[in-house]
Amino acid sequence: MTNANLQREIALRIGLAARELPGTDPKRLLDVLADAVGLPPTAKSLSGLTVKSLKAAADGEFADFDTGTLNTALAYLKGERGIVADPSPVVEAYSTGEMPGSIRVACASNKAEKLDGHFGSCRRFLIYQVSQTEARLIDVRPVDEAEAADDKNGYRSSLVDDCQLLFVVSIGGPAAARVVRAGVHPIKKPEMGEARAAIQALQSRIGPDAPPWLAKVMGQTPEQRVRFEHEANA
Repeated sequence: MTNANLQREIALRIGLAARELPGTDPKRLLDVLADAVGLPPTAKSLSGLTVKSLKAAADGEFADFDTGTLNTALAYLKGERGIVADPSPVVEAYSTGEMPGSIRVACASNKAEKLDGHFGSCRRFLIYQVSQTEARLIDVRPVDEAEAADDKNGYRSSLVDDCQLLFVVSIGGPAAARVVRAGVHPIKKPEMGEARAAIQALQSRIGPDAPPWLAKVMGQTPEQRVRFEHEANA
């Protein structure tokens, strides 16, 4: 393997490993690796990494991460976990107006049909059209990091700006403000899990008796709802 190819593989390993660590992008992981193995990280230096050394690096940056999560990240860093394309979920047909009273919901995702992504580092957004009685996955929008180079928050917001809600594992303050300016209401789901489960839970709240925050999102008039209240963890 040429040096250039090896560097690309190491970069890919770091990107995949970062995806497994909550709230971590490749830069954050690289900062920890700089302390753990030095820069630039190599196949040899990464092969000697352990959960213990990763937790101790950078003043305990990853000290609170569970061992299982760190073991998965280590498997990617060491090249022990196969680098394969994650198949995209199957999209369902949808035409505008087919689901009266529905809203559009984006879920930050990394693999399968999971709600497991952080706004600033997820690989794609799953887009659902959701009514009280039906939910369809109508689009899967991959994130192109090259497009995000100049304005990551702006680019990622543009991928979901036709949605009313955004489900994410986490999102920073500036990013959340950018999403809100795009007309999208972000909701944190730190427990992660199946995207469909989160959508089904939302369905139970859609309708004439929707809580005030959801009524606003659904476009009900001020007379139909009270002032918006923060329910990000509802």
